[in-house]
Amino acid sequence: MSSLQPATLRRHYEQAAAGKEAGEKFYNLLRDYAGQDALVLGYKAASEAIKARDASMLNKLTYVQQAAKTFDQAVGLDSNNAEIRFLRFSVESNLPPFLGLSKHVDEDKAFLLNATLQHPGSGLDAEAFQTVRGFLVGRGHLSEADAQRLAQVKS
Repeated sequence: MSSLQPATLRRHYEQAAAGKEAGEKFYNLLRDYAGQDALVLGYKAASEAIKARDASMLNKLTYVQQAAKTFDQAVGLDSNNAEIRFLRFSVESNLPPFLGLSKHVDEDKAFLLNATLQHPGSGLDAEAFQTVRGFLVGRGHLSEADAQRLAQVKS
């Protein structure tokens, strides 16, 4: 299914991050996915987290907990996939700490920094590398020294 190609899923994720209607569309695209493709499961987890963002107060936690389970499944299938780890990091780093669902933030940040510094041997294609680097640096997740080291890496 072409709608489940990485480039297509990235587009949906970027749009969903920006708006509720796109978030609903992204969630509906992946809601019934039952396959074992680790990257698709990573995006499914991200869609569940976005659904939580837009859900009523009563349902937010349910979607966040489901996203955490789906991320566990995706990472369990391919723990060295930098794009999956990025998706989990981008979600967990935005969750309120009191939920106790951000337990992989430091581990994923270290993994992503290491992976991106090894680009193009990072396992990320050029587009995903740009996204991850932009997120880590642009959102202030790295020290100034690490941000400068990452800025030297050619995409």
